Amino acid sequence: MNVIKYSKLSNSNLKQIIKHFCIDIDATKTAKLLNLNRHTINKYYLLFRKAIYLFRLLELNSIIGDVELDESYFGARRIRGFHGKLKRGRGTNKQPVFGIFKRDSVFGKETVYTEIVPDCKKKTLQAVIKGKVDLASTITTDGWRGYDGLVDVGYNKHFRCNHSKNEFAIKGSDGATITVNGIESFWSFTKRRLAKFNGSKKYFELHLKESEWRWAKTTDQLIDSLTKILKGYDNNFLA
Repeated sequence: MNVIKYSKLSNSNLKQIIKHFCIDIDATKTAKLLNLNRHTINKYYLLFRKAIYLFRLLELNSIIGDVELDESYFGARRIRGFHGKLKRGRGTNKQPVFGIFKRDSVFGKETVYTEIVPDCKKKTLQAVIKGKVDLASTITTDGWRGYDGLVDVGYNKHFRCNHSKNEFAIKGSDGATITVNGIESFWSFTKRRLAKFNGSKKYFELHLKESEWRWAKTTDQLIDSLTKILKGYDNNFLA
């Protein structure tokens, strides 16, 4: 079903809601600005996020090229009673998320893929990597032991920046500078966005995929992309 065509709102109102969503104006403020019911705006915002979620799941099948891998933690803070030094989410109730960042050096296009994982152990991360990253890719990671053994499973171009030794950039075999700054910038961007939603767990995965979709795009690019996504979206998914 074409969401735009079958919307109960006027075409003008729907376009304004899409615009405000892409600018990243929250539902309450959008309702006031457009003089519409807040529940109506929330309904459409949720629909947009579900459409984007499905689009992102179908869009990225295999990633090849210069790739950065990293993991991050979202959510609750330190567990009460835990007094040790926090490392890789240890001593917290935070949700681990694995990220793949690809930069196209020719066109300057950046692509991000994220996946919620139960932990950041070697077996878990390798399963995601082998399912998404082509063996011909050049991979950069930090020194986390979860990335050990990638060469053994066929990723012959694996470079590591050892942050524990204050190593944040290295030279690749071709002399180019290699870092994991791209994926780390994405994590910062995503955590700033999610802070606006007060750490809600219910729609965490939707917001995560929305952040992927928003990354490195202008407002006009977002509006054009969302409009195209909605034209092919089945509204029944909202039920």
